[in-house]
Amino acid sequence: MNPDAISLLDAFNGKGANSPWVDEILKQHRNTPSLIVDLDHVRSKARSFVSSMPRIQPHYAMKANPHPEILKVLIEEGVRFEIASIAELDMLLALNVPAREIFYSNPIKPLQYIEYAAQKGVEWYVLDSIDELDKIVSVYPAAKLYLRVETQNLGADWPLTGKFGATLPEIHQIIEEAKKLNANLSGVTFHVGSQCRNLENWHIGVENAKIVFNMMTDIGFEPVLLDIGGGFPVQYTKPIPTIEDISESINSAIADLPESIQVIAEPGRFMVGDSSHMVSRVIGTATRHGTRWIYLDTGVFHGLMETVEGMRFELFTETGGAKIPCTVAGPSCDSMDVIMRDEMLPINLQEGDYVCFQNMGAYSTAYASDFNGFPKPEVIAFSR
Repeated sequence: MNPDAISLLDAFNGKGANSPWVDEILKQHRNTPSLIVDLDHVRSKARSFVSSMPRIQPHYAMKANPHPEILKVLIEEGVRFEIASIAELDMLLALNVPAREIFYSNPIKPLQYIEYAAQKGVEWYVLDSIDELDKIVSVYPAAKLYLRVETQNLGADWPLTGKFGATLPEIHQIIEEAKKLNANLSGVTFHVGSQCRNLENWHIGVENAKIVFNMMTDIGFEPVLLDIGGGFPVQYTKPIPTIEDISESINSAIADLPESIQVIAEPGRFMVGDSSHMVSRVIGTATRHGTRWIYLDTGVFHGLMETVEGMRFELFTETGGAKIPCTVAGPSCDSMDVIMRDEMLPINLQEGDYVCFQNMGAYSTAYASDFNGFPKPEVIAFSR
């Protein structure tokens, strides 16, 4: 356990942005950038998800943050997993997660990945096209298949329709092809969009899934799985519905499903997003065309990739005083490496000062690279 990490979390949980937390952190830990992870918060989020939707088995989306200490906590809490690659599969197998409990939820998979996963004992594979159906069956005829269908993403910060999800005419064709191949088509899945703030999306997704179940049953399949995907939001700068609000919509929608239908979900961001804070340091400042620029030792390539799509995070500093609109940029020589514009920061913020991005547990270090020679954030995970 790292005492400086506790000082950081205490600062944000009660003391406010102007408390002297940075001095305490840096007495023993001077490296930046760093991601400070509160594992107890991860545990709490897992429990709140299960208690809100007791019928639904969560399968953590590995892509959100695959740090081993996070995975261990989720395993202890009875959370299962979904993967998009065999590298993620190997991480879980190394932690003794049974392969039969892992769902391969990437709709497009390399042929050799399917072969490898099948050899390791993974049973469930998603698809959303005839091409993928043919590929999976050619390698693993007995695979349990679930069909990803397109659904409404209205009110999600990142709509996911387009790249994945079969439309109604395509669903008909896929089901018919599965019947011809004698494939084991057994389930349906959908995704309401990342950071979804519209409760209706889940209700519509479940109702659409019931229609597809009927289509499958009519042709002779026996569906046994409903995967309601992810999209469960965490608090950044916009208001969000609570997990209790979301669960009310979902629980009512699935209430009439027969007990023979297993219901799972794929929360990623929800489990880890607000468990962690990113500590960074100012490496330089400049004034350009009347705008104050603040350059940090982490940027879009090193943990802040989501800001490219407009995500804004609460940014705290150790420096007080009057604030002015600033442009915040990363350390690389790439012009894309601009984190936020018009961020209100202290006018006297200068080189060597420390700043902290709040709620950075998801899609931060998972995205990070060593681009341009700058290091990825060090992860400091602790339990109280």
